[in-house]
Amino acid sequence: MKTVFFAATCILTTLTFCSYAQTNAGKPLYKDKTAPVPARVEDLLERMTLKEKILQLQNRGSGRADEIDRIFHGESWGCTHEMGMRAVDCAKMYQKLQQYMATKTRLGIPIITAAEGIEGILQNECTIFPHALAQGSTFNPALVRRMTEAAGEEAKVIGIHQILSPVLDIARELRWGRIEETYGEDPYLIGEMATAFVSGYQKHNITCTPKHFLAHGSPSGGLNCANVSGGERELRSLYLYPFKRVIAATQPWSVMSCYSAYDGLAVTGSAYYMTDILRGELGFKGYVYSDWGSVDRLQTFHHQAATQEEAAKIALTAGVDLNIDGAYTKLEALVQSGQLEMRYIDQAVRRVLTTKFSLGLFDAPYGDSTRVAKVVRSADKVALSKEVADESAVLLKNSNNILPLDLTKYKTIAVVGPNSNQTVFGDYSWTGPDTKEGVTLLKGLQDVVGNRVTLRHVEGCDWWSQDRSRIPDAVKAAQGSDLVIVAIGTRSTYLGRSAKNSTAGEGFDISSLELPGVQEELLKAVKATGKPMVVVFISGKPLAMPWVKDNADAVVAQWYGGEMQGRSMADILTGRVNPSGKLNVSFPRSTGNTPCFYNHYVTDRESPFDQPGSLNEPHGHYIFDTPEPLWNFGYGLSYSDFKYRRCVSRDSLLAPTDTIKIDVELENTGTRDGKEVVQLYVRDKVSSVATPVQQLKAFQKVLVKAGKRVTVTLQVPVSALGLYNDRMRYVVEPGEFDIQIGGASDQIHFHKTILVH
Repeated sequence: MKTVFFAATCILTTLTFCSYAQTNAGKPLYKDKTAPVPARVEDLLERMTLKEKILQLQNRGSGRADEIDRIFHGESWGCTHEMGMRAVDCAKMYQKLQQYMATKTRLGIPIITAAEGIEGILQNECTIFPHALAQGSTFNPALVRRMTEAAGEEAKVIGIHQILSPVLDIARELRWGRIEETYGEDPYLIGEMATAFVSGYQKHNITCTPKHFLAHGSPSGGLNCANVSGGERELRSLYLYPFKRVIAATQPWSVMSCYSAYDGLAVTGSAYYMTDILRGELGFKGYVYSDWGSVDRLQTFHHQAATQEEAAKIALTAGVDLNIDGAYTKLEALVQSGQLEMRYIDQAVRRVLTTKFSLGLFDAPYGDSTRVAKVVRSADKVALSKEVADESAVLLKNSNNILPLDLTKYKTIAVVGPNSNQTVFGDYSWTGPDTKEGVTLLKGLQDVVGNRVTLRHVEGCDWWSQDRSRIPDAVKAAQGSDLVIVAIGTRSTYLGRSAKNSTAGEGFDISSLELPGVQEELLKAVKATGKPMVVVFISGKPLAMPWVKDNADAVVAQWYGGEMQGRSMADILTGRVNPSGKLNVSFPRSTGNTPCFYNHYVTDRESPFDQPGSLNEPHGHYIFDTPEPLWNFGYGLSYSDFKYRRCVSRDSLLAPTDTIKIDVELENTGTRDGKEVVQLYVRDKVSSVATPVQQLKAFQKVLVKAGKRVTVTLQVPVSALGLYNDRMRYVVEPGEFDIQIGGASDQIHFHKTILVH
């Protein structure tokens, strides 16, 4: 059937090509923007030499505008990147580069310009938005789409066509450094947030590059690039879901392969993953962009290939179209020697050219450097960055409603901790490790508090070392104050900008999930003063902090909140902003308590033999502890009080083609307007293969005015309740399903049973 379809497609393309060739005599068909894309691709492909084709399968980094000819030598390449210039300089350079490609190369093939864009464009002076983990904790896809629409406007004027984001990896292995780049631990949430992310950039005809295909984010031991263990059912039920959702909803023109192996098979070298699943099952139609060095690593890392030539052949035939290392320079010789069939080259070039035509690069590849000053980092974009930060922070504890702070009660507040006066943006921001960009917590508090309260600032310790020498200074500041705000956590920065002493981020994996350095000692010393203590946890991942939960008066988590992070947190602490973020990744009780994700199998937490123990009374499960998380997925407090008043299921007997519809009445019984995330989880009561104890299947974030009620309607297709059975077929098994409605995975207010027949 596939052969017949391919032949029919070729015949149709040939007929279309002949028709247009006859009516456009004297003008190359590929330059006719009224012609269909397939016809333009085939016309251009026939005109290209082998060398020109192979250059389309490679990336070439850009430099200054006056270096273009030295770098490109009159040749057109598939893709380029530049990640060190000011936005306006990059825009001018890309303008000249595209003009060069159009006029100084034989066929005038434009080049795809790519950039990182996970938290805003990685180009100096662009708006810095909150990191992906913070985006996920908003539980607000519409807000994230607005964010990428704004970032996309910046990319468009610079002349950037491809964004190397979003990350669809799943945050299950918290030792892994790149947790901050993910949307959290739940595949459904990841799919919804990533779909919104991609859609925002696509508004400007910019393609995103969902990554890292496939199953990259749960490496053995948390070590970046290590093998990911698992079977076919886990691959399909868990890791594949976000890609399936995003590709079906947005049809991006590029996807990035990963460094790692799944179940011992290097993904970049696997035709099963890169062709059979990605293209055959998921229907991906764009081109595959290798992660940096992933093809070479088939030889040097995975030892799947004995030579670089063999690595190049394996990756290309597997389905990796454009490579970001040296291996594809070997393709020309492989073809000439008869070791590689030409059809694989043409197939990959066809995909790259299709992307270029579909993005309109042959007709309008240029940005607009004259608009950069007006568009990039404009006031409205900075305000939007703060709005995302406002909705992302998670209030974890608030004893005796100490927050928001009543500033009339305090004359002096001590602000201490290693993250108290330093913005932390995380990896893939254009800033360096000691950046002065953005608003720190201390600066935010100074702006909000003004002269009403005296602020005393002492760091007390750094974020990574064993240096305890400054803790006494922090204690002295605390003793002379009425309240202490302690800002702790991790730090990370872009790997390409001289990352120093990072405790999170790409390539910075950790063996222990305890607070790095002597931060817990600082907290204990401050607590010993007897002063009220508010902990602000600024981090790229959850850490094990049972002492903090037990001893702090309040705890707020902020996942790298962008350039307005300090002002956002100050507004939350003082009540100008009502926190509404929810945990998109669970907090462990200890390093040994991991993995601690919520959507586990029932057998993974419950024991038929004994109950969890404690330090004073060991039992037979975790003998000194419980396996439950410290704070669970979906959890997050507010300054408002929400009551779940009523829950109505419109139908209780459904067919596999039906849709579950649940109406939830929610009341804000507090005195402040606030936002709540209504969450719907599903549990299959009896199933032929193991299914999770809970699975998020719908959520909605709503604003509820003080004293008012709203009705939220959540819908779930019954087809989403399926599983991969013992024959690895996706089926919805008949039987009862528990529909759970609440404000967190462990705060379920209503249970409804539906029967699927």
